Amino acid sequence: MSERSIQSPELTVLIPLFNEAESLPELYTQLIAALEPMNRPFELLFIDDGSRDLSFDTIEKLRDRDERVRAVQFRRNYGKSAALAVGFQEALAHSFVVTLDADLQDDPMEIPGLIEDLEGGFDLVSGWKQARQDPITKTLPSKFFNWVTSKVAGFRLHDFNCGLKAYRREVVETIPVYGELHRYLPVLAHWSGFRVTERPVSHHARKYGDSKFGLGRFTHGFFDLLTVYFVSKYTRRPLHWFGSLGMLSFGLGLCFAAYLSWLWLNGIGIGTRPLLLFSVLLMLLGIQLISMGLIGEMITHVSRKDEDYAVRRRLGEQPKRRAGDQESS
Repeated sequence: MSERSIQSPELTVLIPLFNEAESLPELYTQLIAALEPMNRPFELLFIDDGSRDLSFDTIEKLRDRDERVRAVQFRRNYGKSAALAVGFQEALAHSFVVTLDADLQDDPMEIPGLIEDLEGGFDLVSGWKQARQDPITKTLPSKFFNWVTSKVAGFRLHDFNCGLKAYRREVVETIPVYGELHRYLPVLAHWSGFRVTERPVSHHARKYGDSKFGLGRFTHGFFDLLTVYFVSKYTRRPLHWFGSLGMLSFGLGLCFAAYLSWLWLNGIGIGTRPLLLFSVLLMLLGIQLISMGLIGEMITHVSRKDEDYAVRRRLGEQPKRRAGDQESS
């Protein structure tokens, strides 16, 4: 057994929160009831995302009772992705990280099942709120959102945005989390080669307070989906994206120009036709897009030092970092 596995817990339960003081004592009780029968060393890591109520005071009282409770408090509200990113960095677990929301809608009793799936060979297990206890104003847009995300991602999950998820340690060390990309952690993991699945989980109606997310999360979510798609698919080959669009634009413009040239050769005037300006515009746009792709390729080539490929395993000793190499941030 390694020195790290002796000093650190096997499981970190990561709980991002914002103004959930009323829920925390009950959540702690539920977590202890779910985790202690597992007979695994664990910690509870609370990330207070700039709460303005007594959330952090409540966590301090829990810490006084139980040293397995740890916490980080932000000075202001940064959002769930920031809370998860910091939580993944702060987690001490050497094997598994489980995330769940602090509003008591996620059921801690589902955690043993999620860990069982990880031990069965999966790298990320996402909860599926099969019987969701939310109003229709949240459930219908969510179904549409999950359908679109599945189509773009190329694999099917019923509930990408469920807060209850379980990860192997190497997943949280590999997948970047920023902006609002917490919704797409299963997508990023899948595209990185990790094995992703889902598990139906219980879901409860909110007991205290109000939801912290408005309708804007759906529009933001779709923009973030485009970001995830582009960054994951074309970061190393921007010319494939811009070049494809540029060739399409230039090709259409060229076809229109050929048609106008045929008219002109047959004695038909084309000087006042809007199609003439449109064809020139399309060809110029195509040239600009292809140029952007080439510039992107040059930037990628110059700035690429260490490839961030997700490695599942190695045989033999890992090469040592050379003296001139820099640590990746």
